[in-house]
Amino acid sequence: MLKRLIYSREGVLSIIVLAMFFGVGVISPDFISLSNSVSIFNDTSILIMLALGQMLVILTRCIDLSVAANVAFTGMFVAMVNQYFPELPMALLIFLSLFIGALLGAINGLFVWLLKVPSIVITLGTMSIYRGATFLLSDGAWVNSHQMSESFIGLPRYEILSMPVLGWMAVAAIILFFWAMKFSVWGRNFYSAGGNPMAAFYSGVNVGKVQFYAFLVSGTLSGLCGYLWVSRFAVAYVDVANGFELQVIAACVIGGVSIVGGLGTVVGCVIGALFIGVVNNALPIIGVSPFWQMAISGLVIIIAVIANATSGKDKARIILRNPNANDEIRAN
Repeated sequence: MLKRLIYSREGVLSIIVLAMFFGVGVISPDFISLSNSVSIFNDTSILIMLALGQMLVILTRCIDLSVAANVAFTGMFVAMVNQYFPELPMALLIFLSLFIGALLGAINGLFVWLLKVPSIVITLGTMSIYRGATFLLSDGAWVNSHQMSESFIGLPRYEILSMPVLGWMAVAAIILFFWAMKFSVWGRNFYSAGGNPMAAFYSGVNVGKVQFYAFLVSGTLSGLCGYLWVSRFAVAYVDVANGFELQVIAACVIGGVSIVGGLGTVVGCVIGALFIGVVNNALPIIGVSPFWQMAISGLVIIIAVIANATSGKDKARIILRNPNANDEIRAN
């Protein structure tokens, strides 16, 4: 059992993350301190939550390029609401962020489900639309910390057992997703819809509807992360999380989520996000320039994609193909 765990994708990746973590600790002992470890996890919390939502989308042979734009629009919207109505309770603002994020995610899902539009096409389009809507909403202006209420900024920073609420939200998301994907029929449907759409269809699973749910969950988490992002950094502007969707997808791919659908675990996805978090925190400490950081991150993504492709059983499937169409459904 232990040997199988060590040689699994998650086990190997965990060893690599720990090796990097303690390797940097040799250079900078403060890096492996408990407080810094909590700080790294907290820094990675938003990436973890977005990656979990993206995992559902990728499992169904789709992809969501609009998550970061969703974060920007929702974050700007709730920041402006808080700016003009600071007396509104935080529970209402959080609900608002969840609702808006879910609405934006549902738009993607409906196009994929009902109109059979390839996910990469529709989310590329909505990514630009949501970014443009953010600019129109704010007229290009920023919402700064002095324009936000104390409770708006303070909630994600409030510490419970020495870890901010932001980190605990990520822990809650991990536990919820792990249970859902492991023990619920709803969670297993994502695997069947992406792994073998034909078998899923004959088993009574509506593949298109499952894809819609994937985009809905991804959008809902993006909306929540929109609030968390602008409140944590105490600023909202048009280019919030610009390009962050690439890190979200990278976390999934590095964690072993197959880009052709049907394969991937919550544990692997979380470890993939932590891998990126450790790299992002470690490279500046060892004196690597930002340009090389981007190159190294890109190289890691390429290696992960190659590893996934060579280990997959069905290499012929491509992410652009929509399994909803009968002529495009293929069995493994």
